[in-house]
Amino acid sequence: METDQSQSRLNGVAVFFYVFLPFALGHYLSSLLRNVNAVLAPHLVGALALTPGQLGLLTSAFFFAFALVQLPVGIALDRYGPRKVQVVLLMLAATGALLFATGRSFGQLVLARAIIGCGLGGCFMSAVKAISTWISPTRLPSVQGYLIAVGGLGAASATMPVRMLLQHTDWRGLFMLLAALTACSGLLIWLVTPRSKAPGGALPTVRSVLDVYRAPAFRATISLVLVPHAIFFGIQGLWIGRWLSDVARFPDAAVAYLLYMGMASVIFGAIAVGMITEWAGRRGIEALDVAAVGVFLFIVVQVVIVLNWRPSLQLLSVLFTLVGTITGIEYAIVAQSLPRTLTGRAATCLNLLIFIGAFLVQAGFGLIVGLWRPDTAGHFPALAYRVAFGVLVALQMPGLLGYFHDFLRRRQVKCGIALLTQKEEYEIGSLRSPR
Repeated sequence: METDQSQSRLNGVAVFFYVFLPFALGHYLSSLLRNVNAVLAPHLVGALALTPGQLGLLTSAFFFAFALVQLPVGIALDRYGPRKVQVVLLMLAATGALLFATGRSFGQLVLARAIIGCGLGGCFMSAVKAISTWISPTRLPSVQGYLIAVGGLGAASATMPVRMLLQHTDWRGLFMLLAALTACSGLLIWLVTPRSKAPGGALPTVRSVLDVYRAPAFRATISLVLVPHAIFFGIQGLWIGRWLSDVARFPDAAVAYLLYMGMASVIFGAIAVGMITEWAGRRGIEALDVAAVGVFLFIVVQVVIVLNWRPSLQLLSVLFTLVGTITGIEYAIVAQSLPRTLTGRAATCLNLLIFIGAFLVQAGFGLIVGLWRPDTAGHFPALAYRVAFGVLVALQMPGLLGYFHDFLRRRQVKCGIALLTQKEEYEIGSLRSPR
């Protein structure tokens, strides 16, 4: 992005306070609003008598709307810059939160939740776009790790802090407060973020967007991490809490505490992922290889859930979120592998796929669980969740197996090149004149 002279003189401290913090606040609120239904689920079910399918649809409407706006947001970010785009979107999100607070029917709440998703559709990408202007690509993994950690803080705030706040107000009052905070976040970006010159030029074409999907690095990344990332977002934002309530039979207070522990672990997990990725990069280990190890561990956690390892269900709930944080490495891989002029579109193309997947996961998981009948207390059987998690494991296996196939092929190619080099050295080495 072309910057004016005032921007070029910004030092690291100024970038942190004037760029990172304002945009990170928007990402914080986005994560909070995305995950808040995990704690509000009993209140919403009680107020509207929702079925598991309806609860999944209500919550996943956020993901569906979020996905729909990704390509327009990506084009707008590359065309008009993150400052202008983010202000407009946050005001739209504030309007959606206000409508959710005043909604009286299931349809009204679904519509309001979708508007919130539209408005928050650019929070992470606008932050990446703004921050990447001032830092080198080699620093992106750690900086994005910090940004994801802020999102983890927002997700953690959607658990115990929200439950404590509900002791003083109801869920409608909560969304009134969130609407005000979201509007203030947009105002903060407008007031303190340095103005940048609009990139200008023609609007990006559909072909330029398709170029992102055609990039080999982009396709290799999504084939491995996309499905696990969608599952991470879809399950930790709603169903991991319902699983603890229905299968482990924990009370609401214990569920909120475990959700808090899981979401808080995202903070440490995200920072650790960024540091490990940079450490591995300095030793010649590709970020995609780091992602593969994380995805494998993430699937292992889900397999243990399928096996219904009851002695430590609470540990599994935290591990699901902690290990699942590795899926956020997608953004860093894509940002490193594509030109800076495409970072907005690349991040939003990635988000389009992730959040469509999260919508399908969250809604589909509820439909699978709904195939069983609840008991008199409204709890669904453990078998329903075991089957649903088993389906998720099956969906992730092709990507992991495909990665290992490509990894072995790459190793064979490297070994072949090494053997040819040694053979050539042996054949012509004797012909070289001695020094």
